Amino acid sequence: MKMFSATCEVLINVIEDGTTHAQRGDADAAYEVLTSFEFVFILHLMRNVLEISNMLCQALQLQSQDILNAIHLVSSTKILIQKLRDDGWDELIANVKAFCESVNIPVLDFNALHIARKGRARHQKDKLTIGEHYKFNIFHEVIDTQLSELESKFNEKAIELLTLSTTLDPKEMRISFRIDDICKLVEKFYPQDFEEYEMFQLRVQFQHFEHVCQLPEFGALDSISDLSQWLITTRKSDIYPLVYRVVTLIITLPVSTATTERSFSAMSIMKTTLRNKMEDEYLTDCLLVYIEKQIAKKFSVDSLIDDFRDMQERRSKF
Repeated sequence: MKMFSATCEVLINVIEDGTTHAQRGDADAAYEVLTSFEFVFILHLMRNVLEISNMLCQALQLQSQDILNAIHLVSSTKILIQKLRDDGWDELIANVKAFCESVNIPVLDFNALHIARKGRARHQKDKLTIGEHYKFNIFHEVIDTQLSELESKFNEKAIELLTLSTTLDPKEMRISFRIDDICKLVEKFYPQDFEEYEMFQLRVQFQHFEHVCQLPEFGALDSISDLSQWLITTRKSDIYPLVYRVVTLIITLPVSTATTERSFSAMSIMKTTLRNKMEDEYLTDCLLVYIEKQIAKKFSVDSLIDDFRDMQERRSKF
């Protein structure tokens, strides 16, 4: 919002002093859209929606996640977006009108009849006022889409999986060792990863493992990742192989979630106009390097050149 006036000034300068006709035309079209009431309305609406969902997005992009807190953020995000839908209309309109008046953009008459753009007007059946159009066709539509996305990505089954997986968090295990929840997790979500006889052995191994949680060194573990490494270094993964198997299955949950979120964020940066025509395989390679920056930094340029040279004979000398 703070850059709105400055952006308009830049576009006006391009319109007046642009070097090419196309450049001036693009700037003029952008300025016309930017200074419309509809654009300002959508700008304020999306700011409100993104302000609510930002904390959840940031949490999901972390490479090391606190699953329990992420679940709480999902719930609170749904509640706040629903609250915006139910109670946020009047405040949004007041803010939009005040902003339009401050930058000299005409405010629409919300009681006037809404007429669809150009050719759509001939097929327009519903007679809505401009206010009803903005409220039902834009405001409600955008928010309902956000709620639908949250429901589809974080449905009851997914939430149950994430909730049950927190039983293997070392901090939770020290407070309350819930063997029944662990067995329920395996039976419901990972039945193909365990034989029938292993299901019975699993409960017994966790009953023994409950005493391991009382060891002093166990108290230093802060995450499921730490637990996995500790089981290997202490060779307890050999003594409790089924426990270790469950831990390795659960440890992939935050990694896959974070990687997915970071991948889409990276794609929005990498998939620019210049790269729109690149092959999918090459785009994937670029994204992989961009997403996993920390791993990529471990490789020197010389080592990459050597590997490239050794793959096959090259005409050029490296």
